[in-house]
Amino acid sequence: MGISNIIFSLILIAAIVLFTINIKKIINNIRLGQDVNRTDNAALRWKTMLRVALGQSKMATHPFAAILHLFVYAGFILINIEMLEIVIDGIAGTHRVFSGLGTFYQFIINFFEILAVLVAVSCLIFLIRRNFKRVKRFQGTDLKGFPKSDANFILITEVLLMSALLLMNAADPSQSFVISQYIKPILPTNHDSLHLIEQSAWWFHIVGVLAFLNYLPYSKHLHIIWAFPNTYYSNLFAKGKFTNMENVTREVKLMLDPSAIVEPQPEGAPQKFGAKDVADLTWIQLMNAYTCTECGRCTSACPANITGKKLSPRKIMMDVRDRVEEVAAGMRKNGKDFSDGKSLLNDYITEEEIWACTSCNACVQECPVNIDPLSIIIDLRRYLVMEESKLPSELATMNTNIENNQAPWQFSPSDRLNWAKED
Repeated sequence: MGISNIIFSLILIAAIVLFTINIKKIINNIRLGQDVNRTDNAALRWKTMLRVALGQSKMATHPFAAILHLFVYAGFILINIEMLEIVIDGIAGTHRVFSGLGTFYQFIINFFEILAVLVAVSCLIFLIRRNFKRVKRFQGTDLKGFPKSDANFILITEVLLMSALLLMNAADPSQSFVISQYIKPILPTNHDSLHLIEQSAWWFHIVGVLAFLNYLPYSKHLHIIWAFPNTYYSNLFAKGKFTNMENVTREVKLMLDPSAIVEPQPEGAPQKFGAKDVADLTWIQLMNAYTCTECGRCTSACPANITGKKLSPRKIMMDVRDRVEEVAAGMRKNGKDFSDGKSLLNDYITEEEIWACTSCNACVQECPVNIDPLSIIIDLRRYLVMEESKLPSELATMNTNIENNQAPWQFSPSDRLNWAKED
C-alpha cells in the first residue's frame, strides 16, 4: 500500500465518520418532536414508498421536469455503483479491478457514460430553467440567499463530477468506451500526461463525491435519502381528514359524562393545545421539514399564494427546519432546558400566513415526497385559538353564530326557511 492509498483511505474514513455524525444530529433533531404512531398498515406503507419515492409517481404532473429528474436520479443511483470499483482501487492500489469481467464490464461502463451525459445535460437544463428562463416557482422571496445558491451549487457540482468521470475514462489508454472515446483525440498522446490527467480526474471525482456526501446534511438535497422514510411514514388517511387532539377528546368526553372512563394522559404528553414551537410538533412533521426539496410545487398550487396572500407552504417547511436547527444547536450548547425566548409561531411564521390558508390540501397533493404543510398550519392555528383565544374577527362571528343559531349566518333558526315562502 503506497502513500496515495493511505491518504485515500484516511479521506474515505473521515468522510464516512463525518457524514454519520451529521446524520445522527439530524435524527436527534427530528426526535425533538412529539411521538406519533405510524407503524400501521405496513404493506400499504411499503407500496407508497416504492411508488412515490422510488418510482417518483408524483413527479409526472410536470412531464418535462420529471424526465430530466429521472435522468439525474438514475444517474446518481447507478453511476455511484462504479464507486465500488473506485474505492477498491483507491484502497488496494489496483487499476480498474473489475475490468476482468470483459464484455460485461464494457457494457456497464458504456451504460454509465451514457447516463453521465444525460445527467450533465439535465443539470445544465435545470440551471437554465432556474437562472435564465426564471420559472416563477424558483423566484420566490423564500429562495433568496443560500436556498438559491444551494440548488445552483449542486447542479454545477453534478456537471463537474460527470465531466471528471468521462475525462478519467478518456485518459485511460487501456480502455475505450462509447462516449469518452470521442474525447481521446483532444488529449495529449504522451503516456505521462495521460496518466496525470487520469489520476487528476480520478481524485477530483472521488473527493467530489465524498464532499457532496457531507454537503447533503446542510442542503435541500438531503431528500435523496430522507424521501424514503418520509413517504413510508406519510399520512395514509384521505386528504381533508383532520386528526383529533386526544387531550381535547378526553376533556369533551368528561364534560358530556363526568363518569366516563377515558384513557389517562400519557406521561410526557404535551400540556398545551396545538403547537407554538417545533417541540410541540410531531417527529413526522419535523422529518417533513428535513425532506423538503424546496421545489415550490406546493406554493405554485396554493390558491392563497396565487391570489397574492403572504402564505407559502414551501416557506412554512423551510421555517420549521431553520427553527429546529436553531433550537437543537442551542440545546447542544446549553443543555436540554435551553430557551432563547423565540418560537416558531410569530418569530418565524406569522399569524397572517397561517390564516391565509384555505385548508384545501393542494400543497399536500402536489408535493412529490408526501410532505404535509397543512398539518403544521392547523396545529399552529389550534394553539392560537385554544391557548390564546386569537382568531380573525370573521371566524369569531361565525363561531358565535354557530353556537347561537346552529348555522354560520346571523339568522334565527326559525327564520331559516323564510326564503321559500311565497309573497
